Amino acid sequence: MPNGPRVAVMPAPGKPFEVFQQEDFTCRQFAQSSVGTTADDAAIKNAVGSAAVGAGVGALVGALTNGSSGAGAGAAIGAVGGTLIGSSNGNFASRDTQTRYDIAYQQCMYAKGNQIPSTGVRRVYVPVTAVGSAPYSPPPSGMPPPPPPSYGATPPPPPPR
Repeated sequence: MPNGPRVAVMPAPGKPFEVFQQEDFTCRQFAQSSVGTTADDAAIKNAVGSAAVGAGVGALVGALTNGSSGAGAGAAIGAVGGTLIGSSNGNFASRDTQTRYDIAYQQCMYAKGNQIPSTGVRRVYVPVTAVGSAPYSPPPSGMPPPPPPSYGATPPPPPPR
């Protein structure tokens, strides 16, 4: 289970700290219930599942190459390989669970009027006038505006030399 959020949330200006603490408690419970599993459980399930698949594949390959004597060795090698892969998958599952927990926690705290610090990334949305056309940008001073785009027409020939 995530031990708690890995994101900062600040109380709204003027909000009593005791109210903020109660909202924090409520939102931690909401985040935990929305994730539906703990990070440790997700990691263990991935590791055990991958080890079992690895043992099965290893036993099959061992049996095909060395008969019944190779099946045991193949299963052992497959289990070790599957455990290594499962460990990696388990780490990913644990991080994914923490991320989902953090998002749910932030959504809850924001809905209660608390402040979510910005990441500092500024997203600029530029409207597009038509599919495939560039957004309008004003011409440099002293220059006439460019002609409007002509859709479907061929470009004009180059100027004579």
